[in-house]
Amino acid sequence: MIRTLLIDDEPLARQLLRDYLRSSPDIEIVGECNDGFEAMKAIQEHKPDLLFLDIQMPKISGFELLELLDEIPGVIFTTAFDEYALKAFEASATDYLLKPFSAERLSKALDKFRQQGKKVKQTEELIEKVNSDNSPSDRIVVKNGADIRIIPLTEIRYLEAYDDYVKIFTKTGMFLKKQTLQHFESALDANSFVRIHRSILLNLKELSRIEPAEKDNHFAVLADKSRLPLSRTGYLKLKAALGIK
Repeated sequence: MIRTLLIDDEPLARQLLRDYLRSSPDIEIVGECNDGFEAMKAIQEHKPDLLFLDIQMPKISGFELLELLDEIPGVIFTTAFDEYALKAFEASATDYLLKPFSAERLSKALDKFRQQGKKVKQTEELIEKVNSDNSPSDRIVVKNGADIRIIPLTEIRYLEAYDDYVKIFTKTGMFLKKQTLQHFESALDANSFVRIHRSILLNLKELSRIEPAEKDNHFAVLADKSRLPLSRTGYLKLKAALGIK
């Protein structure tokens, strides 16, 4: 049996999926979720083989949910995205259902999953592609223990590379996100966040002053008195961002 979780904030959309899936005897629906917060708990509890995942949901999006998972199950996206955004789907092996979809289209998606199984790498590449193609978000979503935390960019002081993770230092504490610093440098507004060191991305609003050190080195001093090292390239980037010659 294929253990399946339905994640969509529209009850009628979940009902339609349930009705369509009745004709597939190898599908077991282990739960339904109205948003990403419910889905996170349900995935941890039921460990489904397959998600039918809506993308545009309240609280957190379908992509944000997947970024929080330690292990991504098989995914069939359900979406009302426009044609431009769908190009990212069509370039990947990950399947999607464009709302409204028919029982026949759903059947083809299921056959593809049965034949190919979950494609974690393609799903991760899809998330990266869609995130890079769209305007920078005004928040970062992280997993904090068993909870989900939504961090507005305005709360971030700086980000620091940490192996396969990024440490996100905020005004209320530090959080880990499984992502690269390069991703955030590309995704965040370059007028607000500057790479001041190979491992540090600084929120310019947190900068108090630039302080000289030995041998032409410099530190960025933040509003909370934290001192961050500036590489030579980072120093030049920071001066350019501040309009200093």
